[in-house]
Amino acid sequence: MPDATGLELAAQRVRDALDDAAVVGTSYHREQAMLEVAPARVHDVLEHLRDHDDEPYGFLASLHGCDYLPSEPRLGVHYQLLSMQRRERLGVKTRLGTDEPVVPTVTDLFPTADFQEREVYDFFGVVFDGHPDMRRILMPEDYEGHPQRRDFPIGGEPVLFTFNEHKLPRWYD
Repeated sequence: MPDATGLELAAQRVRDALDDAAVVGTSYHREQAMLEVAPARVHDVLEHLRDHDDEPYGFLASLHGCDYLPSEPRLGVHYQLLSMQRRERLGVKTRLGTDEPVVPTVTDLFPTADFQEREVYDFFGVVFDGHPDMRRILMPEDYEGHPQRRDFPIGGEPVLFTFNEHKLPRWYD
């Protein structure tokens, strides 16, 4: 992991290469370095960190979503980058509102992002603009809602047992 000073140096390199609005913040907590990036600039920042940075991060180890309810902007997309040469990880995150959660895809940079972006779309409703196959991956296509959002109703579909079979509709009816 880069230390707090190394994180600020990496953020400044990205700002110098792209612009000041690309990186909106940094955080270093529990030995985890994190760049916070503007949603529209995610692709540019990850491309810079992979191809053009003085200390490149060539591997996308993880891409996942998060719901920060009640904070706004509510939805987050987290990218964990890894430098194999230095054995360092760097987190990159962006925050999106629920009204129009759109972020550019990074499947052209990291092919492993394909299914991970589809999972974030499926469970959180974040649309990855330019994704080659943006559709649900784990939930049925006709499923309504996004089950990992914190405002999703808790509970489930009733299960048919012998004691309640006369109360519930059967799947074959």
